[in-house]
Amino acid sequence: MITVSNLSRSYGDTKAVDDVSFSVRRGEVVGLLGHNGAGKTTVMKILTGYIEASGGTVKIDGLKLGVDDQLIKRKIGYLPENCPVWPEMKVIDYLEYQGKLHGVRDGELDSLVSNAIRRTSLKEKATSFIHTLSRGYRQRVGVAQALLHVPDILILDEPTNGLDPNQILQMRSLIRELAETSTIIVSTHVLQEVQAICERVLIMRNGKLVIDSKISELQTKNKFVLSLSKSDVDLAKLFKEFCNITHVGIDKGEETDNISIQIEENELPELVNKLVNKRLKIRTIVPQRRDLESVFSEVSTEGK
Repeated sequence: MITVSNLSRSYGDTKAVDDVSFSVRRGEVVGLLGHNGAGKTTVMKILTGYIEASGGTVKIDGLKLGVDDQLIKRKIGYLPENCPVWPEMKVIDYLEYQGKLHGVRDGELDSLVSNAIRRTSLKEKATSFIHTLSRGYRQRVGVAQALLHVPDILILDEPTNGLDPNQILQMRSLIRELAETSTIIVSTHVLQEVQAICERVLIMRNGKLVIDSKISELQTKNKFVLSLSKSDVDLAKLFKEFCNITHVGIDKGEETDNISIQIEENELPELVNKLVNKRLKIRTIVPQRRDLESVFSEVSTEGK
């Protein structure tokens, strides 16, 4: 559905996006993460046609950005982090206006506006002026305009910003519902949101894409805890001699020694053979689970 190849964007001598490539399949819900300045918002603005790339290509459902821009924009619904709304307009008038901007036909406009209002729980505020709404309700108006024209792709920047806990749960439910018919990219600083609604995550650092992985795989990837029966072997020396291990932590107990390691899964059999040859008794090998917050922290601090 979305194919990004060698994407870059520079501001003077600063590279905001540096040779980024990824693809998103139809119906996926993908989280785009990174600290402020990592380049994620720039990527979203390029995908939606708000700004041009300095290099690389973007294809949306087979259409090429920069060539088929008008057709692409009809396929995309975009919620910017600070969604521009017209405060002097009523909610329903603003949504009708947005529908016309998206090229919605007059015969469909009323039903699509009603549907967007219903899905974002805006019925009681439909005739209110936008300037009278709370931050949370204005955010819902922004989401309503993004989904109004039933786009194939939704790009949501901080969709739960300003919402209370109940509204956040409603938004999660709405995003899951929208995923049944749309491809969704979500950017947020709230990692729990990504874990709750996304199946895959893209993490950027300093303009580069450093992780592209399913969340389920990322949380266990390449980290294991080995439980060994007590022995006189110098475990620290033994494990450090195995060059394919990038991390070793040893927790000595009364009956067992627990060793946490980072190693490619396909390298485990060779390590096990080495331990057996040293007459060490392996009790368990357990993947070490991590949450997305710890993974994000590891990636963000690499190279510092």
